[in-house]
Amino acid sequence: MSTPERTEHLVLPGVLTAAQAVETVAALLAEQREDGALPWFRGHHLDPWDHTETAMALDAAGEHTAAARAYAWLARHQNEDGSWYAAYQDGDPEHPTDLGRETNFCAYVAVGVWHHYLATGDDAFADRMWPTVYAAIEFVLRLQQPGGQIGWKREADGTPVTDALLTGSSSVHHALRCALALAEQREEPQPDWELAAGALGHAIRSHPERFLDKSRYSMDWYYPVLGGAVTGPDATRRIKAGWDRFVVPGLGVRCVVPNPWVTGGESCELALALWVMGESDRALEILQSVRHLRAEGGLYWTGYVFEGERAVWPEERTTWTAGALLLAVAALGGDEATTAVFGGERLPTGLEPACCR
Repeated sequence: MSTPERTEHLVLPGVLTAAQAVETVAALLAEQREDGALPWFRGHHLDPWDHTETAMALDAAGEHTAAARAYAWLARHQNEDGSWYAAYQDGDPEHPTDLGRETNFCAYVAVGVWHHYLATGDDAFADRMWPTVYAAIEFVLRLQQPGGQIGWKREADGTPVTDALLTGSSSVHHALRCALALAEQREEPQPDWELAAGALGHAIRSHPERFLDKSRYSMDWYYPVLGGAVTGPDATRRIKAGWDRFVVPGLGVRCVVPNPWVTGGESCELALALWVMGESDRALEILQSVRHLRAEGGLYWTGYVFEGERAVWPEERTTWTAGALLLAVAALGGDEATTAVFGGERLPTGLEPACCR
């Protein structure tokens, strides 16, 4: 069980005290099933992306055994084609509730595995998980389109959905770079993945027309920065352009415009993107603004409607909201594995298409 000593890098003024950090980690551990699954909360569904994000938060808190159990769940229940289903009832692998297989959900295992390896230095873990990561990335890249973007998913019957989502593709871009880092660590180069990452990064930076228009959603605003495709002055301009549209001072970040609804997950991910850009002060302000979402017991409400009835909505305390907060706090607190994974240290960039070099 976490102690103040193990979570001292998770203490952040105005965001988490030592006691609160311990309480939040304990709450996440209580939601984990015996088989390692991390559903949104007990009785609700599990999706592979949020499961992985929560496992990463456990690693950031020093709970490496619990995180390893979460990755073992993924390895045991991976489909033969390298995918996972989009949702499982209460994390029960025998009861998937959405048989679609979403590419960004499947790719994210690479981010989690690389994070766990950096946190633990466990070569045996990397060896065990390499086949899982390899199969997942291969599944995803079979849906890469000629323009570099990644098709959204395969339907339950196997039909590919070739339309691409900017947020999902940006997350896949991050995952590809982590997968390449793992391959490099194992001395198993993957030149096709390098080309795929380069083409995907170019599409994200230069070809918005290749993605469905979801610009009302804040994730499409900041995820190209968080996923490492948009950097430097371009990242600064992008965040500045959307700031007044999405950020509600003192409350957090809207999920979607024009709805008067701020969400903890998006707020914490924006904070992480700001940290990536070197703007730690603004990242801290964003994290402080979501203190009102902290619930009794240490988890966080998913969101808050700030007009009309002004109420928490939905009335759900999700593991991934707390996980996103812990990861953002860990980055600001200098946790080495977390800063390396999101800051891009040791992450290959991929090879841009020849026409664009």
